[in-house]
Order: sequence, then C-alpha cells, then structure tokens
Amino acid sequence: MSERKYRPAVASASRNSSSTGCGGFAAIDLGTNNCRLLIAAPHPGGGFRVLDSYSRVVRLGEGLAQHGRLSADAAERALLALEACAQKLLRRPLRQVLAVATEACRQASNGPAFVAEARAATGLPIRIISAREEAELAMESCAPLLRRQDRRALLFDIGGGSTEIVWIRHLGHGQAELIGYVSLPLGVVTLAERAGLCCYTREGFNRVVDEVAAELLRFDAVHSIGREIGAGGVRLMGTSGTVTTLAGVALELPRYSRNMIDGRVLQIEDADQALRDLFHLGRKGLREHPCVGPERADFVLPGCAIYAAIRQVWPCSCVTVADRGLREGMLLRMMRRDRAPSRRNASFSPPAAHPAY
Repeated sequence: MSERKYRPAVASASRNSSSTGCGGFAAIDLGTNNCRLLIAAPHPGGGFRVLDSYSRVVRLGEGLAQHGRLSADAAERALLALEACAQKLLRRPLRQVLAVATEACRQASNGPAFVAEARAATGLPIRIISAREEAELAMESCAPLLRRQDRRALLFDIGGGSTEIVWIRHLGHGQAELIGYVSLPLGVVTLAERAGLCCYTREGFNRVVDEVAAELLRFDAVHSIGREIGAGGVRLMGTSGTVTTLAGVALELPRYSRNMIDGRVLQIEDADQALRDLFHLGRKGLREHPCVGPERADFVLPGCAIYAAIRQVWPCSCVTVADRGLREGMLLRMMRRDRAPSRRNASFSPPAAHPAY
C-alpha cells in the first residue's frame, strides 16, 4: 500500500467544522461485497441533501466461508477503497464522520485486526457494529417510507454476508420502534460461494429457499408476524440490491434509476414476475442486463432465493422498495443527534439494546 499522510487532515476537518457549526456529515459502510460512502448536508425541511457519494466492489468476504478469515487480497481491496473515501473527505468541511464494518468483519477471525489496521492507515473512525445496530440503522433510514395506515412493518435487508429481518412498530411521523430482529448468516456472497452455480437450477434455487424459510419460521413463531399480516396494516419493505433489481426489472427500466425505484410500491405479482424473468435469463443474460451487469450477476439469484423465502413465509399483497439503508440511517441519526444541543459535539454511540428475538 502507498503511504497515507492524510489522517490528521481528516480529523482536523471534522473537529474544525463541528466548532464552527457548518459542514456536512459523512457515512461509510464497509460491507461484505461493497464499500460505500455518502456525504450529505441537512435539509431545512427535513432529511438531507447528498453532496457526494462513492461505491466500489471490494469483495471483502471472498473466501471467508471457507477459511474463516479475510484474505490478504480482499483486505488490500478494502483498504484501497477506504483510502479513496478518506481522500474524498478532505475536499469539504465535515461536522462528523461515521464509518462502520458489518458481517464480514463480524465473522472473520482477523476482522478486528483488519479494522484496527484500517483505522491506523486511513484515519477513518471505522468500527465493527453489531447485527442489532445494523438492523436499527436500516430501520431508521426506511421509517420515512411508512404510511399513516401502517401499524407494523416487516423490513428485510439482504446483504452480502447476512440478511437482517426487522419487525417494526410504526409510531407515526416517520418514526418507528424496533420490536425484534434476526440476523441470518446467509447473504448473497456467502450463498453464491457456498452453492456455486446451484441457484441457476430450479432444484438448487428451491433448496436455498427452503433453507432460508426454515430460519424465518423460527422468527415468525416468536412474533406471530403471519397472523399480524392477516389482520392487516403490515407493510412489507425491502432494502438492498436484490429488491431494487427486482423493481428495475418489473418497471422495465433501460438502466437503473434511484429516483424511479426508492419508495416504489410493487404489487407482489409484478415482483414475482420479475423474479421469474431474472431466473430465466441465466448467467449470461444477467451479466448483460442493464439493471444487473457483470459485477453483480452471480449474486442476483441467491438474493432472489432469499426474497422468495420471505415471500413464501410472509405473503403480502405488495412490497415497498427502498433504495436506502445503512448509510442513510447513519446520516439521519448523526443529524438528529447534532440537533440536540446537549449532544451536539458528542461522539456517536450505539442505541439502547434490544433482544434479538
């Protein structure tokens, strides 16, 4: 790796902008497959305005299921991406920077050592967050999409190394409360590596669906989610690449457009047809599809299998698609805390604990 000399500058920018009361907020999400950055400023009417963004496929979890460790190549790719993020942070004043690592670093035996190396090399305040905190941040970002008539929401976040299922109580006015969550160690990367090309066959696809459904039924037994859905007032909501891809295919977009996707309510029949269309494309067709592409082709059908299991266990008439997630939740939380006078200069800390079930 090249020598990194910008760590003090990042820290200085954050401190100086906090004291002057200006500047934006930056959120970095280092996941199992991608490293993403979002820089934003609070919007006077609520929410925020995006100032800059960055995303790179790093495949940090490559080989993790087989070896239990982050490989040297994967760590190098992730460090290069984090270096690029840190360079972007130098270009504008910032009030606060938050950087988190998720499932790959949670699971890897050398995950903490890698995060310590990344902190030292880049100056970014990166830390490993728990599955609970990941679930709450996803909930915070998606809560504004809830509607007045929603009593509850079932949010699913299909990631690279894990899938979070979040059972939510709607409090109104864009606010929500976590009732329970479960984090399944089944994500698009782990399934793709473990199952090879099996999701391209009907038998292999159904085998993954059955495995995931069995895990979901245990969660349902605790919270009686199926019964609540039958009573009405429950919104099914999905975030991450799988469900946004389904939406792009259902809408027959010539290329992916966030403005066309985020907050879109898909009738379940349209989502089901999009899944069938993706399955029938095969590997070559997925690589060539404008809403998929070569970098994501091998991960789409494992994600669709997880979605199909959710659809099977919790049948709903529609699904709300959210092109938002961890970074947006981090930004909203930082901005909310910054507005509280007593906490304006406080460092970010995890939310109160909630039971996993």
